[in-house]
Amino acid sequence: MQGRSAHPTAAREKALAVNLDPRFYGTFAEIGAGQEVVRWFFLAGGAAGTIAKSISAYDIQVSDAIYGSCRRYVCRERLEAMLDYEQRLNIERLGARRGQHTAFFAFADTVSARSFRGNNECHGWMGIKFQTEPGGQSQQIVVHVALLDLENAAQQEALGIVGVNLVYGACFLHREPERLVESLLDGLTTKRIEIDLVDFSGGELAHVDNRVMSLRLVQLGLTGAAMFSAAGKVLQPSEVLYKKPVLVERGRFRPVTHVNLDLAAAALRAFEAEGDDVAPGETVSIMEITMRNLLSDGEVDLSDFLSRADVLATTGHTVMISDFAEYYRLAAYLFRYTSRRIGLAMGAMNLGELFDESYYVSLDGGILESFGRLFKNNLKLYVYPYVDPRTRELVTIDKLDVPRALRKLFGYLVDRRCIVQLTDVNHDYLDIHSHEVLRKIGSGSAEWEAMVPPKVAAAIKERKLFGYG
Repeated sequence: MQGRSAHPTAAREKALAVNLDPRFYGTFAEIGAGQEVVRWFFLAGGAAGTIAKSISAYDIQVSDAIYGSCRRYVCRERLEAMLDYEQRLNIERLGARRGQHTAFFAFADTVSARSFRGNNECHGWMGIKFQTEPGGQSQQIVVHVALLDLENAAQQEALGIVGVNLVYGACFLHREPERLVESLLDGLTTKRIEIDLVDFSGGELAHVDNRVMSLRLVQLGLTGAAMFSAAGKVLQPSEVLYKKPVLVERGRFRPVTHVNLDLAAAALRAFEAEGDDVAPGETVSIMEITMRNLLSDGEVDLSDFLSRADVLATTGHTVMISDFAEYYRLAAYLFRYTSRRIGLAMGAMNLGELFDESYYVSLDGGILESFGRLFKNNLKLYVYPYVDPRTRELVTIDKLDVPRALRKLFGYLVDRRCIVQLTDVNHDYLDIHSHEVLRKIGSGSAEWEAMVPPKVAAAIKERKLFGYG
């Protein structure tokens, strides 16, 4: 393994380093956008030491004949079929002759770059299945990329570079997964490539927590948002959100309380009741945590993040980590993937903050520009009431203290049902506050257990989360 300071960053140097290392030998299989990754290894020199085969099964019938049929060709299913097939062939065909001193790999990608008409989604799946030592078990890294260049040739170039970065990372950085993720953008910028999914699995990589890798993607600016399921499986956002009605609840979830789940349930009931265009069970319900809500003294506390992820897992919700501090940026992200209805669920206190004009000084149009971006495409805010701790009064949107200059704007949005008051809520939960629950957990008091769902309480106690025990 090379030293920390010895790793190159240029694609040609990385390809040459792989070519000159006698341990690595394998196959490149690429569908769409040409043979962009393997081309770097041929250009670098010494490719005979690395490349057993290069293939482009470009025709659909040819691809199906080799890898089996599938519903879509630019998808994870096709990529993993390619990886499994090519790595199996490497070991079957070459194992007897050179398996004692060779670590075999299969790199694959399936990509849709800018078409002649220029109206397609430009993205791709790429991955590598590889051994870290001769005769060893294979592990796998899968990546999803969005190609942001406007021209086909530039997209192909960017694809080739990120592919070289992945192959090099698998060979030399697999024991440093966070550094490997960071290196994927070597020689590129986030203006050219977005990486919204990375998934490590198998062998030496089985210990990698892909939720942390999802966090790192957002933290490093490789994507604006990343998602994972309740089971911790990383998800590709466009596949989850594509043409689906979406309901998002933003929170700290430190920890999840009865209030969080009651808000999600009440908002979902109201969301589905808004019209007959959303069937029961069709809505994608997401719990979202922003990077701002994960920072402590300017740094992300990984143990705290995983504690939140663990308790969210018990609720069965999909989790999104985003870098969208402003709601209008979150809305813009969701609009990229769906034209169906979108709802944002929040507490009345958070709604009040939404009308703080100081949040919008960076926009030329200020709060009006923000709201213009936020409330398009029939997006609605579903608002949960709270009890004023001083007066014990129930605060709903009718009683919210909005700055005088914005009251007519606020009234207009309420009248248009852009802002919807949730009434079907459990009033027994309105006195529950996450910071109080957290304090009681830390103090050793058992009172907190009644403030959270039983599965959340069990997870906190069993795994000793949030300072319990």
